[in-house]
Amino acid sequence: MKNLNEQLTQGRQMSIPNQMQHVVITEAGGPEKLAIIATATPEPKSDEVLVKVHAFGINRPDILQRQGLYPMPAGVTPVPGLEVAGEVVAVGENVEKFKVGDQVCGLTNGGGYAEYCVVPESQTIAIPNGVSYVQAAAIPETFFTVWANVFQMGRAKQGETALIHGGSSGIGTTALMLCRAFGIKTFSTVGSDDKAQAISDLTDAINYKTQDFETYINEKTDNKGVDVILDMVGAPYLERNLNLLRRDGRLVYIAFLGGAKAKEVKLGQIMMKRLTITGSTMRARNTAEKAEIAQGLMDNVAPLWAKGECLPMIFKTFKFDQIVDAHIAMDVGDHIGKIVVEVI
Repeated sequence: MKNLNEQLTQGRQMSIPNQMQHVVITEAGGPEKLAIIATATPEPKSDEVLVKVHAFGINRPDILQRQGLYPMPAGVTPVPGLEVAGEVVAVGENVEKFKVGDQVCGLTNGGGYAEYCVVPESQTIAIPNGVSYVQAAAIPETFFTVWANVFQMGRAKQGETALIHGGSSGIGTTALMLCRAFGIKTFSTVGSDDKAQAISDLTDAINYKTQDFETYINEKTDNKGVDVILDMVGAPYLERNLNLLRRDGRLVYIAFLGGAKAKEVKLGQIMMKRLTITGSTMRARNTAEKAEIAQGLMDNVAPLWAKGECLPMIFKTFKFDQIVDAHIAMDVGDHIGKIVVEVI
């Protein structure tokens, strides 16, 4: 790193305070275990940008981390927060795509619940004109996840049919919007009639509490089923998921909120239909993999954002000092779309 005076002279850094506020998890537990404290402002490494955070998104992994159920990889900050939007205020010496003053959003490696956050250049995306910081803050985690799992690993393509479980969540609404944009018909499961109505313009929504989604989809597809399933429920849905998949179908897991251990698996059905069952987590991916996902979004989705299409559905925003309330809102689970915290 060049010293501060050199960077200021070369326009690679703004005047930045030595101290900032960030959120810490005091111990594993409920939302009340979150606290805001002062700490040193981070400095970007050679391949990173430092973002003055205007807004950040709340995501399910943040909740799991707070509960002590999502351990951090070695060397990763314990400060939660996987996505931010704001203004670049400093850049590392090897950064080429971004400069001080650029408006960006980024997929962090942690540390997003803060006034300033470092983000790898390869995981940073320019905010298109007309997109607000609140909207941009809701982009990285969900769009990276959906692009990687539905379109890269799930290989969803125009003319196919997909089932998106948890359709009213941030991940769910993102997947449904992108599927619609790319000509993929969808079904989706939700937990109430209100949620089904809220996303009815995006998908054929099924209230899983009052309808059996396997029976419903078979009726709607003349027993042909679907090509791709994105599942965050896990074990309770496995048998019905396998039954619904067409030949060469793909089942992609991103969470196991309903249980991670299935008692029985129909191996013969997997073989006969040539099914693919896979899954992933975003945090475990390396920098090169995340860079590939980011490029896919820039090439295929950023043009849609610039036209005002496929922008995140925002359920509610909170102020920085309302971080506990933001986590409570996520825990309650009534949200449709994303929960975002505004720092500025």
